[in-house]
Amino acid sequence: MNKQVLFLLAAAFACGTAAAQKQPMTTDAGLNLVQLGNAVLSPDGKTVIYERSDLNWGKNKRESSYHHIAASGGKSYRYLGEDGGSDLAYSPDGHYIALKRKVDDKQQLFLLPTAGGEATQLTHHDSSVGKYIWGKDSKRLYFVADVPRSKAEQKLYKDGNDAVFIDEGANGQTEGSWQNIWVFDLSTKKAKKLTKGELLISDFDVAPDGTRLVYAGRSENRRNQRNFSELYLLPLSGDTAAVQLTNNKAPESDLSWAPDGKRVAYMAADDKTWELRNDKIWLLDPATKQHQLLSGKFEGNINSYYWTPDAKAILFTGQQRTNTNLYRINVAKGEYKNLSNQAGTWRMLDITPDRSKAIFSFSDYNTPTDLYVSETSKFKPTRLTDLNPHFADSLQLATAEVIRWKSEDGLEVEGLLYLPANYQKGTKSPLLLHIHGGPAGSFTNSFNPAYHVWASLGYVQLTPNVRGSSGYTDALLRGNMSDIGNGDYEDLMSGVDKLIADGLVDKDKMAVRGWSYGGILGGTTITKTNRFKAASLGAMVSDWASEYGVGFNHDVRLWYIKGTPWENPEGYRQRSVLTNAKNIQTPTILFHGTSDVTDTEMQSMMLFTALKDMGKTVRYVQFPREPHGFREPRHQRIRDLEEIKWIQKYTLGQEWQAPARKEDAKKDAESTPAEASSKR
Repeated sequence: MNKQVLFLLAAAFACGTAAAQKQPMTTDAGLNLVQLGNAVLSPDGKTVIYERSDLNWGKNKRESSYHHIAASGGKSYRYLGEDGGSDLAYSPDGHYIALKRKVDDKQQLFLLPTAGGEATQLTHHDSSVGKYIWGKDSKRLYFVADVPRSKAEQKLYKDGNDAVFIDEGANGQTEGSWQNIWVFDLSTKKAKKLTKGELLISDFDVAPDGTRLVYAGRSENRRNQRNFSELYLLPLSGDTAAVQLTNNKAPESDLSWAPDGKRVAYMAADDKTWELRNDKIWLLDPATKQHQLLSGKFEGNINSYYWTPDAKAILFTGQQRTNTNLYRINVAKGEYKNLSNQAGTWRMLDITPDRSKAIFSFSDYNTPTDLYVSETSKFKPTRLTDLNPHFADSLQLATAEVIRWKSEDGLEVEGLLYLPANYQKGTKSPLLLHIHGGPAGSFTNSFNPAYHVWASLGYVQLTPNVRGSSGYTDALLRGNMSDIGNGDYEDLMSGVDKLIADGLVDKDKMAVRGWSYGGILGGTTITKTNRFKAASLGAMVSDWASEYGVGFNHDVRLWYIKGTPWENPEGYRQRSVLTNAKNIQTPTILFHGTSDVTDTEMQSMMLFTALKDMGKTVRYVQFPREPHGFREPRHQRIRDLEEIKWIQKYTLGQEWQAPARKEDAKKDAESTPAEASSKR
């Protein structure tokens, strides 16, 4: 046998051994992943500062740190010390970095020379600094801050005079404060208030010449009336009052002056009302108050965007179907071009002032998020970070592909199909059906460790973008208007039937799970069919009428059910899971955080109580302190493991037990015999 054959055999053996040594993906492996946060690119395009988030299991939180790396690549180093910071931003001339730090429980602005040195505190504001931006001359910082209480008001407040008059003044459903825009002059070290009156300011931008600013604001704080915000122009010289630029019932956001100062770009779904459409880019002439739709030809979600220096184009990242790419849109014609045109999810995090170079985050279904840099004229991304270097080599990952099918009424539906790493064609596997949040959410070609955990447990998984999903056409997004829980349910089930017909799924071993709208539609699903052996419903709404006053209702009132509970009581009743709870036979586990104000906790408690009273198989796990999206790692772990236990038990008949975390196992091993006994 010659040396070449021996070499090939040895290489094949090594590859096979490496594959065999890969471990199943676990919940703990997902929790342990390093995550990419924000990143900023120096104005000259030579350096990048990025945020990474690491799990601190002992402190039960993720801890952020900032790191510096050359835009050409190479080794990175820790940039900020223990004092840390947030919201870093280079000055346009590149000489400084502004950042925020907490001082006496208030966020203040600090300044750090890029040439080296310590960060110095700039503001000593009476309330926390919110959003801030640099002036184009690098001599000023503009920021939003709440109106603080007077000393007398603060004393009364501390003494217990803290009653909240709901929807009065700056209050909404909770205590609120009016806001102002300020400017801090770096030469005088003084801050000056720019706006007047009682306002809630959602966004602002300063004109390139520094003579004007535009802001989005409203003078009331009702939770479901964000569309009452309007755009205003404020001259920054003299004592001229702000001029209202828009007068509609549509919420505007993401304001950006054109480099020539002639127009303002902003995002909105519509120019008249709060419409159910993908957000568009609009252009507004502050001098005439005339506006025009720019991105009407682009079907999909638009994310971050930037003007080109000549004001003739806008660069943006946008989602079309399951992928997100970099696009350029011509301002004169509204025509757009896909500049990156790749599979996966590319998000633009920052860009140089000349728009020649940008930094991006990227992930796809089996690649955790990392940081990349590319010229914008020709998209050739260079990878800057490898935050999880041994991930792909050490863990078994699912494979994924986009599939399409026809729903009951002929609508084409798309979704991602995940298969276990060792899936053999012709095998009928258990199915886990995921339902996304929203309703206007979507499943994308991006990384989620949970899919790989379930794949390691042997499940085929379907993540369908049912009617009502964003990132597709406006027609698909509007597909469940006045029909929530019907057409979208048929989209789910027709996808499940396709997988069964294709021989991928054992129809007697199927489960369904979802969070938020996913929990709501999941609940509706198990009132309509008993085909699923287990269900997991998180942060859901079981009764639309009782949620109307305490949660979000604008989308339900305007689009999905339409009307109010007193105008359309039967619509609210019939589309509530609680109304049809008697039909549920599927063993169901519920999860909810007590601080959830998106879908309030009582919604899970009501469904749990109903199912319990009827003697159904149900379990409810309630999490203190948690909002709609869980933050505490230990809670995340409990939620995910309890979900696996439940689905394994009722779908496969297995009493599944999770391995202990290494930290917990080590503590148990180090305990004295008496201590160990007491823990059992």
